[in-house]
Amino acid sequence: MCGITACIGETDSVEPLIEGLQSLEYRGYDSAGIAVKGRSDISLAKSVGEVSELVDEVEENPLSGEYGIGHTRWATHGGVTDENAHPHTDESGRVAVVHNGIIGNHQSLKSELESRGHTFTSDTDTEVVPHLIEEELNNGATPEEAFRSAVARLSGTYAIAAIIDGDEAIYATRSGSPLVFGIGPGRYFLASDVPAFVEYTDQVVYLHDGDFIAVRPDGYEITDGAGRQINREVERVEWSAETATKGGYEHFMLKEIHEQPGALRNTIHGRLNALDGTVELDDFPEGTFSEIEEVQFVGMGTSYHAAMYASNMLSARGVPSYAFQAGEYGLVRPPVKSNTLVVAVTQSGETADTLDAIRRAQSAGARTVAITNTVGSSVTRECDETLLIRAGPEIGVAATKTFCSQVTALSMIGERLVEDVTGGQSNSARDLVESMSRLPGHVQEVLDTSIASAVAKEYKDADSYFFIGRGVAHPVALEGALKFKEISYEHAEGFAASELKHGPLALVTPNTPVFAVFTGFDDEATLSNMKEVQARGAPVIAVTSKTDGEIAEFADHVLSIPETHPDMAGIPASVQLQLVAYHAADLLDRPIDKPRNLAKSVTVQ
Repeated sequence: MCGITACIGETDSVEPLIEGLQSLEYRGYDSAGIAVKGRSDISLAKSVGEVSELVDEVEENPLSGEYGIGHTRWATHGGVTDENAHPHTDESGRVAVVHNGIIGNHQSLKSELESRGHTFTSDTDTEVVPHLIEEELNNGATPEEAFRSAVARLSGTYAIAAIIDGDEAIYATRSGSPLVFGIGPGRYFLASDVPAFVEYTDQVVYLHDGDFIAVRPDGYEITDGAGRQINREVERVEWSAETATKGGYEHFMLKEIHEQPGALRNTIHGRLNALDGTVELDDFPEGTFSEIEEVQFVGMGTSYHAAMYASNMLSARGVPSYAFQAGEYGLVRPPVKSNTLVVAVTQSGETADTLDAIRRAQSAGARTVAITNTVGSSVTRECDETLLIRAGPEIGVAATKTFCSQVTALSMIGERLVEDVTGGQSNSARDLVESMSRLPGHVQEVLDTSIASAVAKEYKDADSYFFIGRGVAHPVALEGALKFKEISYEHAEGFAASELKHGPLALVTPNTPVFAVFTGFDDEATLSNMKEVQARGAPVIAVTSKTDGEIAEFADHVLSIPETHPDMAGIPASVQLQLVAYHAADLLDRPIDKPRNLAKSVTVQ
């Protein structure tokens, strides 16, 4: 969602602040602003629209200062206006604050402050924070004391950074919203995500919930809520600034689709033994899950589709498994016991609904495992164990390489579960592991030979787009529809193929292309469904490895995938559908990397 940047050092902070905001544009936002402290008072620049409009504002009315804060806002409390854009200040302009998250008790705090004479200029929940700090300063508190006291009054989720006139420091804290600290030569940084400052440094500290940090030009101190000093490990980011750029591609999404062979190599590296058909996970040795009787997967959006894929695979191999949308988990989950394993699937590791589901599961006594792409994220600290998918940075809002890497990582941990829970490898384990090891090459083959652009062009004027599949092809169909709708803005729906005749068939017309995904599981039944829609005049695009049989004969077009294990076929099939969505959106001139109303990291429920 929103993005925070902050910078303090020996030279002017305006340029790195704006560059940081530009690097965080992928998170989704509708206004942007910065506040810097120079020789006189704190100076602000903020505007509705893209960061480029903020740049124009700063060029027209230059700012300068050795330290400052910046923000890209996603409107929650209050509309999209200059007044509601961050940073927010107190009445005197002595305090400036940026904030991500939701302050749950802001209305009562605002009423209390107004009763004591404070005047508010925005409709945001954030504005209570600088006013609270102002009151504490007026009562004689030091700037750090004032910041701590103000934060102690808040409930909800937040990452907050503040600057206070007369004190050469940036104060920040987090609770339920990400914040990372960067240590560079001659400069320090704070941001919602590493890309905001990776151009300047690869040395980072991942702050934990409840951490407070005071950053000055000559050093920093991390403390807990009681003021006790905390030592947090300085870690090195394993990817460069170039990795987070487009690298010659027109869009991040297209670049990340083409990065999938490399991402999959990273996911499986050192984790598979294709010679003897085994999975070798250092953190999950044989017997790790011998006490587990049931598995529950939780995730949202694309991560939920990856969870569905894994649940389908495990259930078919004798491990009772269920997938839940994390946001509904508290309402619909079955009973959780000590021998229940709950697997959290989240690209960012900060998804609010997924973190809430994990907390509910743990409070009921379940064991938890995180499947995530983000080192140091909240889910890695809250779950009992973690398996990183190692896909590298993903900037495009529409998840591509992280979906395929999530499914692959889940397949590996699923193989360990099958061995531990059922008492040994299944008959197809060797074939499955061998197919996993060949995924990078299979995906590269799809990228090299796909005719997705031609298919997208032929059907760009359709009324609706349907995606169908059975078994693991069902979540692939759902994911294909999600990709299509979120970046093309066209109506697209995914269904289990068997569901067609129970309602959706009424919507099929000659202007409703149907993408049928075949993975080798009950293909004959899906073929029957394909013929049903063709009988109503709908064109069918088959995603299949069977390019010379009955499926290809009846399909209007074929998006081919390599022959592989049925459980792995969904991954190259997903890549074909990603390419279809991308080319369709490109033909319609959509803002592919930043689709409207959507954000990369959803940290509020």
